[in-house]
Amino acid sequence: MTSANYPKTYRNVMEVLVVKEVERQLKQLPANLARYIEPSQVITFALNHLPPLYASSEEGWQQQCHRAEQDLQEKIQTVVRQSFAAIQRDPLRSSTPLPPPEGTEERIAHNALNALQELLLQGDLTWNTMVETVRQTLVQAMEGELTQAQTEKITRRQRKRDRYRGL
Repeated sequence: MTSANYPKTYRNVMEVLVVKEVERQLKQLPANLARYIEPSQVITFALNHLPPLYASSEEGWQQQCHRAEQDLQEKIQTVVRQSFAAIQRDPLRSSTPLPPPEGTEERIAHNALNALQELLLQGDLTWNTMVETVRQTLVQAMEGELTQAQTEKITRRQRKRDRYRGL
């Protein structure tokens, strides 16, 4: 039996607690420093230095949360602080983030954002900027402000995508 046969009904409580702590400490950093920090790198570094606390039920989740808050809160804070220090040592290090696992809502959203980036010719599109970018592009299209080159490029990409999908 493969892992694909098991629905994901287990989660690591430590992931949630570390994310909260990273967000808390990130807010305390000066803005000019915080913009150079990739939170996922800090989170990953910290999780690799903390014990996992998995749960597969609501009761187990509550028990693991209680255990972490009682026994590990100080360690979480310390490890996250150390993680920021480790990541800051090499601020120019670049990395390509892993895509979410296939079939997950996150992967579907990731693929949708990539498709919008291509369609709207916006390589730096994020979910935070997507709504405004789509709005601006639609307004430009309605007001005839898109250049002929932009319109042709969007049309070519859409036709190519449609051919690929067999439409």
